[in-house]
Amino acid sequence: MSILKSAFINKVIAFVTTVLLVTINSGCDNIENKKSAWDLVVDLNGDWKFSVGDDSEWASPYYNDRDWEEINVPSSWENAGYYGYNGYAWYRKTFEISADIAEADLYLSLGYVDDVDETFLNGSLIGVSGGFPPYVSTAYNALRKYYIPKQSLRKGKNIIAVRVYDIQLEGGIIKGPVGIYSIGLRNEPSADLFPEINLSGIWKFNTGDNSNWKKVEYNDSSWEGIFVPSIWEAQGFGGYDGFGWYRKSFRFPDRFSNKKMILLLGKIDDIDQTFINGKLVGEIGDWKFNEIPGSFNENNEWQIFRSYFIPDGILIPGKENLISVRVYDGMVDGGIYDGPVGLMTQEKYMQYWKNRKQN
Repeated sequence: MSILKSAFINKVIAFVTTVLLVTINSGCDNIENKKSAWDLVVDLNGDWKFSVGDDSEWASPYYNDRDWEEINVPSSWENAGYYGYNGYAWYRKTFEISADIAEADLYLSLGYVDDVDETFLNGSLIGVSGGFPPYVSTAYNALRKYYIPKQSLRKGKNIIAVRVYDIQLEGGIIKGPVGIYSIGLRNEPSADLFPEINLSGIWKFNTGDNSNWKKVEYNDSSWEGIFVPSIWEAQGFGGYDGFGWYRKSFRFPDRFSNKKMILLLGKIDDIDQTFINGKLVGEIGDWKFNEIPGSFNENNEWQIFRSYFIPDGILIPGKENLISVRVYDGMVDGGIYDGPVGLMTQEKYMQYWKNRKQN
């Protein structure tokens, strides 16, 4: 049996197993049960504005949705009378937030969306799950938990817009929890991995392979913007298998200058080499060869959670730093597809795993 065929079979088996485990354990991944880590600050259950169809203008906070229908969230749109409708639809919701809460680390939970979504806050993309046509990929069993960048949030009135695509059967924001949640307001150990420097959002991306792309001085201004975490097929690179590079610049705060740090990159399909400021800090997969890797996905690398311990002296406090990620995808979906993505201290990272072992 060829390596390619064997890897494909392993990937299919692993995917089916993952779906079954998620289905069985979905009740355990309920935000409302994580009282030590999560505080509900805005309840978004109830009436939302709703329209079938698809128009990019509907993401804008300035769009007038006064004539749209109202629909209860969470619930399938079939329950609201849209029986048998498969395709695109949009949800919009206005909420207000106080100045003190706006300074906290906040996440938007949309519960479970059937099948695919892009989620915008005040016109800025903050989350993607699944793949839209023509390369459709369902994410109906994935809890939508999107980090809210502080630059996207406004003190006072805010507008969430959710673009949904339903393949078949039920569609929409079908079950909760739905709301804005804070973390870190109470000084308690987290029940989840929450980066202290969150790097989810738009990264630079380019297909192909060039060793110069890891260098800080390389000019990536012509590269595409791509949302991380999400498969690249969902963002204009449908059907692409091969090499892809990600780059992200970020400021490393002075307050972490004496801390040992971990880089969290979630899950990557299939294998990766990861650099900070041009220095290799971690890799998963067989990178013995300069061109196409000798093997991939033999050990289900696409399911391995990336957490790379950063050696001392690589991060530069108070300055811009660069993460470069070289990815090779051999088949099906590709890219940095699952979070969390960001930096956290080794102290908190290790405490998280100690807590998990004890529980």
